[in-house]
Amino acid sequence: MTTTAPAPQVNPESAPAGASESLGSRLLRAVLTQRIVLLAVLIVLVVGVDFVLSAGGYMTAEYNFDYMATVLIDAVPLAMLALAELIVIVSGRGGIDLSIGAIVSLTGMVFGFAYGEWGWPFWAGLLLAAAVGAFLGWINGFLVARLGFPALIATLATYYAFKSLAVVINDQQPISTESIQGLDSMTRSVELPLIGQFIPNIPLGVFTFLVPTVIAVWLFLARGTYGRRIYSIGTNDVAARYSGINVAGTRMRAYVLAGLIAGLVSVYVTGEFFSARPDAGTSGNGMALPAITIAVLGGVAITGGIGRVAGVVLATLLITWLNAGILLSFEGNDGTQYQLLALGVVLIVAALLNGMANRRYGGAR
Repeated sequence: MTTTAPAPQVNPESAPAGASESLGSRLLRAVLTQRIVLLAVLIVLVVGVDFVLSAGGYMTAEYNFDYMATVLIDAVPLAMLALAELIVIVSGRGGIDLSIGAIVSLTGMVFGFAYGEWGWPFWAGLLLAAAVGAFLGWINGFLVARLGFPALIATLATYYAFKSLAVVINDQQPISTESIQGLDSMTRSVELPLIGQFIPNIPLGVFTFLVPTVIAVWLFLARGTYGRRIYSIGTNDVAARYSGINVAGTRMRAYVLAGLIAGLVSVYVTGEFFSARPDAGTSGNGMALPAITIAVLGGVAITGGIGRVAGVVLATLLITWLNAGILLSFEGNDGTQYQLLALGVVLIVAALLNGMANRRYGGAR
């Protein structure tokens, strides 16, 4: 006769607690190891706090969905340049482009001459700006990939060169002809068909500049052979070379693509400023450092080989809506002084969370 061992007894009171801990552990792991999840959580927190402060009367104006949609006008150039930095940084070997803002200034002046003074059609001026931006990116790529200059030094040198050319090309004067001033239509807010009556109006540049750039960069990096090559050289260019990849050519094209995107941004900011300005990408803190910061915040590893388009887009939204809330929290222009502080704090928090993920789970993505 055989005997059956009694089934193990389960304490019904302890099971739910264990399940709850397991769920909490999984959520914590997702926040620490998945940059997309972390950024989504931070966006919800930032927007939630701003809504509460606005409802409590602690802001100088109402923070609502209409305001959040309006400030996306500033997210367009930031996101596009951060995507340009994503391509360059992913290429590895200390890849970075400090000249990206100066490229915006110089190509913007070229576009201003072509469209505003020479009477070129808009599409021709746009193509010229993109081509000039790509050429300036080619110069960066040649110095870094072909001649072996450190990217930090090479792009710092070209930053000064491009910046000075943008200033002297028109004797330090902006180009603000009637045709240039008419480009403000690119940045106006529009109502979406079918669902526009239910959601706030969105700046037109989001659809004409940002969305096509996001799709193109995503296709290049996630669905194309070039993306596989650039991630390979960013991870280990020696192994990539032995596998038959043209490392120098692949890295050089990363800078060319970054310059091309900067050329497109110059057209957008020309419409945003109602003029082609020689300091469009370099005034104040410039466009390069915020773009690099957003790219890193979005999960792009400064060592190369790691980075996702979705992370950069979410990081841009986080910083844009955070800055928008800060502006409404102070009288006058005082809020602008705290935006850089907030950007630094958010970046430090992300770095600390990365460190926690590395120690506890062996890395973040």
